[in-house]
Amino acid sequence: MKALVYEGPGRKSWTDVPEPTIQHPTDVIVKMVATTICGTDLHILKGDVPAVQPGRVLGHEGIGVITEVGSGVTRLTVGDRVILACVSACGSCSYCVQGMYSHCRSPEGAEGIGWIFGHLIDGTQAEYVRVPFAETSVHLVPDGVTDAEGILLSDILPTGFEIGVQYGQVKPGDVVAVVGAGPVGLSVVMTAQLYGPSRVIAIDLDDARLARARSFGATDTVNSGAADWREQVMAMTDGLGVDVAIEAVGIPATFTMCLDMIRPGGRVANVGVHGTGVELPLDRLWIENIAITTGLVNTSTLGMLLKLVAQKKLPAEAFVTHEFSFDQMLEAYDVFANAAEHDALKVLIH
Repeated sequence: MKALVYEGPGRKSWTDVPEPTIQHPTDVIVKMVATTICGTDLHILKGDVPAVQPGRVLGHEGIGVITEVGSGVTRLTVGDRVILACVSACGSCSYCVQGMYSHCRSPEGAEGIGWIFGHLIDGTQAEYVRVPFAETSVHLVPDGVTDAEGILLSDILPTGFEIGVQYGQVKPGDVVAVVGAGPVGLSVVMTAQLYGPSRVIAIDLDDARLARARSFGATDTVNSGAADWREQVMAMTDGLGVDVAIEAVGIPATFTMCLDMIRPGGRVANVGVHGTGVELPLDRLWIENIAITTGLVNTSTLGMLLKLVAQKKLPAEAFVTHEFSFDQMLEAYDVFANAAEHDALKVLIH
């Protein structure tokens, strides 16, 4: 079969690899129907994730059809169309019992982490994939949910909702600022509406993405390239700052922006994947009662979000701006890696 293989920093190929086989009774084999590319895949290709070794098949998002089931699988059958969660959960370890699937202690996650696809085991950017712990790691796709809708539920919608909106404790009436209007930031913008904030302010350097943020539910937009960006944000509050600031980029400057516009007693939720450390001015933050959260998605809300998508309460398909076939995988990577040039959000590869 063909798969996208990491060959070391800066190198990848769409090449032939052996088809996966059942290794454990709780496995299933899935023929991939659709997959996509995540910013984390780009981090891996830069060499930022040393646990990913050359030869690894990348990808942790996808929809497919089950072609084979292990002897311990009783609730899934060949022919089922399923969404693969980006985080795998054994369902029985102490972290899974708490619902913290991101830190599943299963043998598959040798480092004690639930994100194993395209990281610790071969991933979803392939024609077939082995799915461990299938009954607690996939979701049946309801009739009427398209690939373009379902693919967003593997990762970015749960990530934005759980690590941004829920960790940020967005409440009715809150003023929420989202720094970064890329796919994950826009997922925060969209799902924040579920908690009734009075304003959602999208902040980004790209005017095209800011315009898109308004279509996703942002009430206001601010270009962070403006010298007075902070003054613009403060003018939208009572001058004290926003209730919740959500970082969705993953660089020190955007994290600092969140600290600079949060009000006393406010909450900063970091969603972005940081490749380097950031300065934390505790000498200022402690006296302002600022709460800061970080996290890796658990995908514990995937089922709930899937119901909303199925009922057209969340227009998830709006994230897909470009479509490719599997044999155009390298072209899809080029477009996604140069998103601003192509005005791209998520690419659907099917």
